[in-house]
Amino acid sequence: MQLGRLCAGLFRERKSRVSVEKAERLIKEEQVSRVEKPSREEAERAVQTLLRWAGDDPFRPGLINTPGRVVRAYEEYFRGYNEDPYELLGRTFDETEGYDEMIVLKDISFASHCEHHIAPIIGKAHVAYLPDTKVVGISKLARLVEVYGKRLQIQEKMTAQIANTLNAVLEPKGVAVVIEAAHECMTTRGVDKPGVNMVTSRMLGAFRSDGATRRELLAMIGNPLGS
Repeated sequence: MQLGRLCAGLFRERKSRVSVEKAERLIKEEQVSRVEKPSREEAERAVQTLLRWAGDDPFRPGLINTPGRVVRAYEEYFRGYNEDPYELLGRTFDETEGYDEMIVLKDISFASHCEHHIAPIIGKAHVAYLPDTKVVGISKLARLVEVYGKRLQIQEKMTAQIANTLNAVLEPKGVAVVIEAAHECMTTRGVDKPGVNMVTSRMLGAFRSDGATRRELLAMIGNPLGS
């Protein structure tokens, strides 16, 4: 991640409402620990070990190519670690002809993985903001969800990361993120309760302080919070 560019953007005085303390916190949240990645061969051997631990023979015909497939799948599942969400939102637009109503992109599907069991989290996100002077291309909102979704996650953290990043870059009047998702760590194992969805939300600015604005948003997205 380009930490220098992030620092410059967050610390800029021009119309910035982001404090130094908040900038430092956001940088810390987004900085992935610098760990030395194993080689592809080491990763494939680790999969072979798990297959043996499960009780099967990793060298039988049906499994001989499984370690390679799993490693390639992990590259896809967790490609979000290779993307910078702040850089993604770097290009903004200010020619909006005075538009100041909420912007909502709803039903953004995503597939993530639980950081506790590496089990799938399948769901959809609703992202909204009230612009002040800047807007961003709507595809970037979907890609922002994808960047954070393609990492090991818990839903609460993912919800906050999306909202905090959007708030820091666009400096809008308000940001709202609502996520609904099914967690296979509890629908296919453990308590084994299929059909259960978890709903999380992060409301900032006007969406937190103004009940009417919050209700308008919830009506638009089908009121998953049930309030």
